[in-house]
Amino acid sequence: MFTDIFNVIKALKVSNFWPGLKFYLLIALLLPEVLVAQRARDHGIEIGILKTGPNNAITDVAGVKVGQVTIQDGNINTGVTAILPHDGNIFQQKVPAAIYLGNGFGKLAGYSQVEELGNLETPIALTNTLSVPDVSRAVMRYVLAQEGNESVRSVNPVVGETNDGRLNDIRGMHVSEEHVWRAISEAKTGPVVEGTVGAGTGTICFGYKGGIGTSSRKLPAGVGGYTVGVLVQTNYGGVLEINGAPIAKELGRYPLKGQIDADGSCMIVVATDAPLDARNLKRLAKRAMLGLGKTGGIASNGSGDYVIAFSTATGLRVPYSGGPDLLDQQVLSNDWVTPLFIAAIEATEEAIINSLFAATAIEGTAVETLPKQQVLDILRKHNKLKKP
Repeated sequence: MFTDIFNVIKALKVSNFWPGLKFYLLIALLLPEVLVAQRARDHGIEIGILKTGPNNAITDVAGVKVGQVTIQDGNINTGVTAILPHDGNIFQQKVPAAIYLGNGFGKLAGYSQVEELGNLETPIALTNTLSVPDVSRAVMRYVLAQEGNESVRSVNPVVGETNDGRLNDIRGMHVSEEHVWRAISEAKTGPVVEGTVGAGTGTICFGYKGGIGTSSRKLPAGVGGYTVGVLVQTNYGGVLEINGAPIAKELGRYPLKGQIDADGSCMIVVATDAPLDARNLKRLAKRAMLGLGKTGGIASNGSGDYVIAFSTATGLRVPYSGGPDLLDQQVLSNDWVTPLFIAAIEATEEAIINSLFAATAIEGTAVETLPKQQVLDILRKHNKLKKP
C-alpha cells in the first residue's frame, strides 16, 4: 500500500490534481511510516554500474507480468507469486528457458522437461515447500482451461518453493487452486509489490524477515540495449553483505556465532528480452548465483537455490503445433552475452537486498526486520552510500 501511495504522489501534478495531492499528503501526516522508503535505492544504495529499468523490476522486460496472493490468518503466513513470460497462451507459444541448480536441496517441479527441451510452457509459480503439488495441479488446470488447449494431454508446470515453516503453518497446506488462479489471472506489468507478500510472506533471510524482491538492468544501446529483470523469493542464510559492506560482521549476526541459521533456500527468476537460446540462458542463470554470493549467501547444505531463466524474444517462440520442420531463428552470439551476465549479477544482488528492505514483520513472531538505520550507518561508514 505504501509503495502505491508513493507512486501516486510522484505521478500527481500539483496544478491539476491539488485535491488528490492534499489527500495523500494528509495520509502521510497521519501515518509517518508511509514516508519510510521501502527499497535500497531510496536510501542511497546503488548497486553495480548499469542503469535500472523504469520500475527497477522484472516487469521492465516487456510483456512480463507478476501476480501475487498473500494468505495471512493467525499462524498462517504464506502465499503464491506467479510470473508470466507473456500475456498470450504460453503453452501454445512456449518461450526458451533454462534452469540452473545452485544447490539442489529443494522441491522444484518441472525441471527435467525444461532441461531436456529448453523451453517453458506455463506460468512460473512460487510458493511454500509442501504446497508444490497443489500449486502444480492448479497451474495444470489453469493451462488446460485456456482457450485453444482443449486437446492438450500433457502439461509441465514449473513451480518453485522455499520452506516457510518457521513463520507459517506449513503442514496445513493452505494454498488452494483458487489462490493460484487469482495470482495468475491478476498478474500485471508495472511496479511489483515486494517484501512480506505472496510466496515471500513467511520467509526469513540472513536471520531477518525476507520476502519477494525484484530489480532490473538496462544495457546501453552499444551492447544491444537489452533488459534483464530478476525476481527473488529469499529464505536463506549466510554472512550478509550489502553493496560490499560487511553488515553481518559489524552487527555480530552470522552463522557460527549465536543462533543464526545458515540453511534455507532462494528462488531466482531471470527474464530478458535478449534473443538467447536455452544454452545461453543457462549460462545467464549461473551468473545470478554470483549475485546471491555477493549478498553473502553460501548455498549451504540445506539450501535449495534454483535459477529459472527465460527469454521473451518473440522470434524464439516455440509453437505447440503447426510449426515448421526447420526453425529459422536468430540468437545472440556468445561474444555479446557478457553484458547480460553483468546485468543478471547486479539485478539479482539488488533484488535480494530489496526483499530485505521492503519486508515487514509478522505480528506475534520473533523474527525482526532488517535494522535499517544501523545498516545505513554501516554503509555510510564504509562509503557505500550515494552522496547527496
